[in-house]
Amino acid sequence: MSSLAGLRLRITLLVAGVVAVCLGAGFLAVYRGTATRLGDSTDHGLHEDMAAMRAAVPARSSAQIERAARDYIARQGLRATRHVLFVTPPGGTPITNEPELLNTAADSDDSPAQLHEEAEDARAVLGAPAGLSKRVLPGVGPVRLLVTDVPTAGGTARFGVAEPTGPAERAESTVKNAFLLAGALGMLAALGGGLLVASRISAPLRRMARVAARVDAGDLTPRMELGGPHDEVRVLAHSFDQMLERLEGAFARQNAFVADASHELRTPLTIARGQLEVLAMSDHPSRQEIRHVEGVVRTEIDRMARLVEDLLLLTHAGEDGFLRPEPIDLPEFLRGIADSMRPTVADRRLELGAIPPIVLDADPDRMAQALRNLLSNAIAHVEPGGLARLSAEARGERVRLIVDDDGPGIPAGARGRIFDRFARLDASRARDGGGAGLGLSIVKVIAVAHGGGVWAEDSPQGGARFILELRINGR
Repeated sequence: MSSLAGLRLRITLLVAGVVAVCLGAGFLAVYRGTATRLGDSTDHGLHEDMAAMRAAVPARSSAQIERAARDYIARQGLRATRHVLFVTPPGGTPITNEPELLNTAADSDDSPAQLHEEAEDARAVLGAPAGLSKRVLPGVGPVRLLVTDVPTAGGTARFGVAEPTGPAERAESTVKNAFLLAGALGMLAALGGGLLVASRISAPLRRMARVAARVDAGDLTPRMELGGPHDEVRVLAHSFDQMLERLEGAFARQNAFVADASHELRTPLTIARGQLEVLAMSDHPSRQEIRHVEGVVRTEIDRMARLVEDLLLLTHAGEDGFLRPEPIDLPEFLRGIADSMRPTVADRRLELGAIPPIVLDADPDRMAQALRNLLSNAIAHVEPGGLARLSAEARGERVRLIVDDDGPGIPAGARGRIFDRFARLDASRARDGGGAGLGLSIVKVIAVAHGGGVWAEDSPQGGARFILELRINGR
């Protein structure tokens, strides 16, 4: 659970980090945009004021410039900010609306140090190069300054307009503070929302962890059963439930398999032990008794050996090397199978039906094993004098190997499970011929290994029909 708590924290921090980056980018864009717009507005105003002053003060003689400048400056009304205008005629003194700021009228209340500082600032403003620049004026602070040099007949006249930058800077500061406050609130909301989203995302994972812990403890019954939208988490939960379904089925089949295998092995062991105990009870057993016990024990040992071999075959199915395919002449191969089985059919009939002239790419040993199991099953379930028939038919790129009999047949409801390991049609019925119930399972494994399949249906002979279908050219 600690790892899920760490996941929740990481998701929360990730959401908060994304929001912080977005807020930061937005702040930079808004703040710099505001500063740019305010600066452009200030510069635009300075150029308008400079154009108006230039239009009112023609570039003529020094006296005419001075007279026109005084008239223009006298006509300027009050402004919300300390707007500074000055005109310096050629060879004359500056004419300005702020004589104290530009040190053209000394203030007796100022100390010598203040007067010196004001004089330095005034000279910096009055002597600023042409164009836009930033300067500092006592009592005003930073100003944006526009200076224009105009040639005249008597020399060069200087026109200057200055606008305090304090209001623009205060506006920028207001925007910054407002954005920081909104950003802080946004970050708190992002943290809360991120925690909510992280909790919602990790909730199914926490449930999955609890279910996995119960499964690890041996309980395969719990399921996620997650509702809600059909998103990735629900798909994961559904896949998890399907995996548990398969695990539960696999464990059930494994337990049944182990139980059946134990039962199949216990029976011959019990018989062999009982025979040996009976033989041991006699101090001087006869040769006939010894041979009888030997025959019974040998039979049961052979049965256990067949069971172990069948189990090993089923265990190794699907591994590399399980099949060794080679070309098989189908008619000759099936005739060989029938000929080898006839001595074992006793008073039953084994016939060979129609077989197409096909060369099949398959493992001859595995195919022989599968067909012998099908034929043995058919022969075991027909009455004396009954019929078992082996035939084949081509279906396009596939071939069907067919085993028919005229026995009692197989109920339709049981056909789906007769290929399971240790399957029985009737739980109270003993196995025919001492088989372990693995013959049809082996047929299915061999068919699947060849890329085919096997199934049962009704036979035209009145009994059961088993169909083993394979690709002619192999897998």
